[in-house]
Amino acid sequence: MLKTVSSRSLATAMTLAALATLPLRAQQPDAIRYTVRIPAPATHYLEVEASYPTAGKAAVDLMMAVWTPGSYLVREFARHVEQVRARNPSGQALALEKTRKNRWRVSTGGAKTVVLTYRVYANERQGRTDWVDDSFAIINGAATYITLVEPGAHRPHEVTLELPAAWHRSLTALPPAADGRPDHYRAPDYDTLVDSPIIAGNPGVHQFAVDRVPHLLVNVGEAGVWDTARSTRDVARIVQAGRELWGGLPYERYLFFNVITNSSDGIEHKGSTVLFADRWSTRTASGYFDWLQLVAHEFFHAWNVKRLRPVELGPFDYEHEVYTRSLWVAEGFSDYYAWMLARRAGLATREETLADISRAIGALQTTPGRLVQPLAEASFDAWIKAYRPDENSRNATVSYYTKGSIVGLLLDARIRKLTDGARSLDDVMRLAYRRFSGARGYTPAEFRATAKEVAGADLGGFFRQAVDTAGELDYGEMLDWYGLRFTPPEADSVGQASLGAATQMKDGRLVVTGVPSDGPAWGSGLTADDELVALGDFRLQGGDLDGALERYRPGDTVSVLVSRLGALRRYRVKLGRSPEDRWSLSARPDATAEQRRHLEAWLGPADGQ
Repeated sequence: MLKTVSSRSLATAMTLAALATLPLRAQQPDAIRYTVRIPAPATHYLEVEASYPTAGKAAVDLMMAVWTPGSYLVREFARHVEQVRARNPSGQALALEKTRKNRWRVSTGGAKTVVLTYRVYANERQGRTDWVDDSFAIINGAATYITLVEPGAHRPHEVTLELPAAWHRSLTALPPAADGRPDHYRAPDYDTLVDSPIIAGNPGVHQFAVDRVPHLLVNVGEAGVWDTARSTRDVARIVQAGRELWGGLPYERYLFFNVITNSSDGIEHKGSTVLFADRWSTRTASGYFDWLQLVAHEFFHAWNVKRLRPVELGPFDYEHEVYTRSLWVAEGFSDYYAWMLARRAGLATREETLADISRAIGALQTTPGRLVQPLAEASFDAWIKAYRPDENSRNATVSYYTKGSIVGLLLDARIRKLTDGARSLDDVMRLAYRRFSGARGYTPAEFRATAKEVAGADLGGFFRQAVDTAGELDYGEMLDWYGLRFTPPEADSVGQASLGAATQMKDGRLVVTGVPSDGPAWGSGLTADDELVALGDFRLQGGDLDGALERYRPGDTVSVLVSRLGALRRYRVKLGRSPEDRWSLSARPDATAEQRRHLEAWLGPADGQ
């Protein structure tokens, strides 16, 4: 069932049931209460007033998170906080001292509560930080709320929003406060507060139900461009595919916050996800397919990460990095299942699914870092490498998203082969969910043991090669089981000549952004930040490197003129061959009937059959 909803009361009504299911705690501690105001949205500021119980202490310590779950980078949210002031409920100023980059100490003067006021500059339009402009706001917990320092405490946090007069509603996965007032919410603890972003403004709100569970597609910036009816129907199909895979839905309601701008990004939460979409995504087949893949990936996190998680990812230490070697499961497998959910929902053809997998394999196989960094180490080093790429990242690192998705592909095929098609990676995920979801989480050894149990065979060698060691993956077993092949290039194909350097136009200059260690320019002298001026004795016109390279053949040696720090230099490069499309998966023309059955069991029948 699909229904478009336009009233503010929907968010309140649909969360009353969720509030009723919250466990009651004896002698629950007093709540921290926030009032968040947006008096001048065009200035990008939030104004926060927070009230903290003191429990009779002479001083209380307050802190702001430095990172947010789902994004493994220390973002230093306190850098956007200004004009911090403390007072008692009577309005008398209290002594306030900043004790760390993200901590403050307030002398209470015997007051039962202290009040903090501060401003937050909110001008980062992404799902991990705050954004405020004159049309809408994204309020993220870690980036907004200063809380008491009390590790392990389960203290309620209430939030009241005071919105600009022209804004009609706010929406969030947070339960409403007991008084039922609009824009007034109550989180049972700080973890829930951080995990529940708020969208405020005048979004389009579109409701559908799966298993009688309400879901909202909340579109910010539809502007008559976005295909609302189609996207709502298709998101519902993805939800249904996820429900069928897992055997049920793990929440009372779920919100898809879809911020329609000019970018693509997403981050997961327990009861919602924040997506960023290019406004023209529903106008092109490729753009819409990419958006559906993003929806499926983030929605799969409702199980994988938000409930079934590596043991290190909770309870959270919001002031320090939290290291895990299992992001290849948390993120990589979610990428793999984005392909599977889209296909099972009937939103991708078999050929489209194979093409998407092929692109991931091609990306991995043209990344020299795959031979340098093990997958488990890529996860562990996410804090210092994955979120901080530089010109050498391609040579030194591997993506736990990309390689993790391919490891999921290969592990799924191996389990299917070992069990003669009786079991799959689906069974591993479901069994792990039954055992480890909730408060505990899984260790790397426990996840591997679960996969071994489902496969009925030792998988130690597979994990050592695919996860613990840098090197090539073995695609042979997967190809043989499904009757697939990597489509060979044409026999007479010479290929485009390649310089072997990544480039980008910057301020009208063609600049080298990186030199892959497996390409022809490596070791020639070319380096990042060189401006390419000429090939041979001929200037590059308008930065058209590809056009200039058409004059040459692979194996030719060419003189390259560059400008480095204002000085001209010449280097000689023996041109290579542009990476051919060697990793395009297709069905073998001579596949056996058994192989065709395996492929159909995995990806369904060929389209049109």
